[in-house]
Amino acid sequence: MVQQEERIVGIDLGTTNSLVAYMQDEQPVVIPGEDGSPLVPSVVAIPAARQPVVGNPARKFLIESPERVVYSAKRLMGRGVEDVQEELKLFPFRMASDLAPGEVIRLQIGEEQFTPPEISALVLRQLKRNAERYFGAPVTKAVITVPAYFNDAQRQATKDAGRMAGLEVLRLVNEPTAAALAYGLDRNKEGIVAVYDLGGGTFDISILKLHEGIFEVIATNGDTHLGGDDIDNLLIAIALDDIQGETGMELRQNGAAIQAIRKAVIEAKIALSSQETARISVDLPNMEPYRREITREQFNQLIQPILARTVEPCLTAIKDAGIQPEQIDEVVLVGGSTRIPAVWQLTSDVFQLAARGKKPHRELNPDEVVALGAAVQANILEGGSKATQDMLLLDVTPLSLGIEALGGVVAKIIQRNSTIPASATEHFTTGVDGQTNVAIHVLQGERELAKDCRSLARFDLKGIPPMAAGLPRIEVKFLIDANGILQVKAREQRSGQEAQIEVKPTYGLTDEQVESMILESFDHAEEDFRERQLIEARNEAENLIAHVEKAPTHAAWKQLTDEERRQIIMLADDLRVLNQSDDRHAIRAATEALDKATGRFAELMMDAAVSDALRGQTMESAGERLGEGPSAPHPFAPAEINEK
Repeated sequence: MVQQEERIVGIDLGTTNSLVAYMQDEQPVVIPGEDGSPLVPSVVAIPAARQPVVGNPARKFLIESPERVVYSAKRLMGRGVEDVQEELKLFPFRMASDLAPGEVIRLQIGEEQFTPPEISALVLRQLKRNAERYFGAPVTKAVITVPAYFNDAQRQATKDAGRMAGLEVLRLVNEPTAAALAYGLDRNKEGIVAVYDLGGGTFDISILKLHEGIFEVIATNGDTHLGGDDIDNLLIAIALDDIQGETGMELRQNGAAIQAIRKAVIEAKIALSSQETARISVDLPNMEPYRREITREQFNQLIQPILARTVEPCLTAIKDAGIQPEQIDEVVLVGGSTRIPAVWQLTSDVFQLAARGKKPHRELNPDEVVALGAAVQANILEGGSKATQDMLLLDVTPLSLGIEALGGVVAKIIQRNSTIPASATEHFTTGVDGQTNVAIHVLQGERELAKDCRSLARFDLKGIPPMAAGLPRIEVKFLIDANGILQVKAREQRSGQEAQIEVKPTYGLTDEQVESMILESFDHAEEDFRERQLIEARNEAENLIAHVEKAPTHAAWKQLTDEERRQIIMLADDLRVLNQSDDRHAIRAATEALDKATGRFAELMMDAAVSDALRGQTMESAGERLGEGPSAPHPFAPAEINEK
């Protein structure tokens, strides 16, 4: 028994199993549960009129009262009703009937309702109790791992679960990065490492560079809805079809039958990792026993489409890292689903290991390695031991972040695969005279246009003194903390007015939005770029036309010759017509011609402004009035900058 006042633990909150670990001397160690097993199944039973039951004891309720048991809650974290309709057909639990689109999921368990973070909090609370029993002291601080491709909503849901469990979540660490920490501690090697993490419900691929104790993530990709559960559900569906074909019985609404089948197919799947054949064996009341032999070859053919979904994220991550597969020194396999021999062959092929006489690493228990890495990170946060004092973890954000700009284009402020923590600032201005409010629309994604990216949040910057279009100087600052949680601040520098938001996005995110964001950006890159160029050309033209329309009201206009004024008006008319077309080259050319024609007028206006500004003022106050600053505002203003 270990006694200690306060300790930071590392937690792997998994889809199938969860673990808690800590640093014992120079090595990370998993803490056993009440039954002596290091694995706590992520299963929660809510018996009628009784306290919730977590882990192995909850599994018996899957047969007795499956409608009162929740498992794989991680697949529901930070997701909306529309995201999980198909999946819920094979779950014994049901959603609440009064859910609105985009609302966080609530599960109806008897007379009570629970959100996925609340279910996860019960699992975390059990891990907390296990650690407190082991240490004989309170545990209130933790590092929790999440899939690298978890979006902001899913990360926030994980932090919420930690708080509900009575834990201060000091850091969210990406699972592949945690695995690399665990391997790095043991192996102490340098080079480029790929971490292939296929768990129960999520898939991640991360490329890391290890050098002198620094673990730098240089690229990440993945699929937040792909894992061993998909293999289980495939085998369950086959068994259900077989039973219906043989007996005519439709069991998809029979929760107890589905759980019995689920247990049988999981046992067969596990057996096929070590033997060539296995039997799916199900005994159900009031029907003949169901038996089906399955060979490893048949199994591999069945799951091939599921495993194939991991290939594209791997190739994208390699490309993003700017390397070739043969430059990857080691491939680390993480997650229970990597026990499947077909995964070993696939990773060997993708990363070209066999040709170099190498194999993917499976030395550490794939179920435990993420928790061990979380313990290493926890130890680093505690101040470090001899084993970790020189280690540094540099993670990345998986998708670009920015705001919507005039015309619906995206002004990216933090690029994807930027090292976190990260901050970046851009300057914008207004597009309409006299605006007092600015709407900031925060976006995530790789496409050029806002309509093709994911909306994270909207907020208003209010109380801006009315000024001419282009004069307000709006500073927008993005800050991503070490957990990947985003804060956005906006400040009008002349007036000092400011607003900010911690981005807590909506939960209704579809699989396709997360899984194909980067792929879509590649597929539509040329088309997006052309459309963006057209929008920018039109914006520039409209801005110049607006200034020309106001020109006759300025005293400098009268100083121009009749020919100069006639030329400006003619070119402005031409540009106004061309700006309705889709020919960005013609718009650019006409804009440049008008800009050149108005050059002398602009000089006369500036001379008048300087004379007026200097009249009776100090140089410092004159400079402030003229809007001098370190740099000019961004050429396009945030979209929807309209008077409210």
